[in-house]
Amino acid sequence: MKSIRTADAPAPVHGSPYSQAIVASSGELVFISGQVPIDPLSGEIVSDEITAQTEQAMSNLLAILRASGGSIPEIVRCTIYLTDLDDFGAVNAAYGAALEGHTPARATVEVCALPLGAKVEIDAIAVLGG
Repeated sequence: MKSIRTADAPAPVHGSPYSQAIVASSGELVFISGQVPIDPLSGEIVSDEITAQTEQAMSNLLAILRASGGSIPEIVRCTIYLTDLDDFGAVNAAYGAALEGHTPARATVEVCALPLGAKVEIDAIAVLGG
């Protein structure tokens, strides 16, 4: 396995013991850890507004994907975690825009809380060369 680390996305929250992503030993599968809307330069949540949070979470996720050698069309699965399912429409629009028309399999679930008070977290699995 190969651990991925890029400065274009935030480091693990509070030094938590996880990688931004892992490329499986076959070199084909990339498992991207859940990304919250932290600006990698400031280390702070970008906004309290859900669209801005979703855009930043996707920006972080895609930066890690690129650092892994992948691209948007190689994403096969995402999970979106929301603290309020009433935000689904806004999140769906920002998520869709970030994926530029690509439509991987996806689940969306409501959770009671996310790290640092984020309203959204998104993870992904990609198949390199897929």
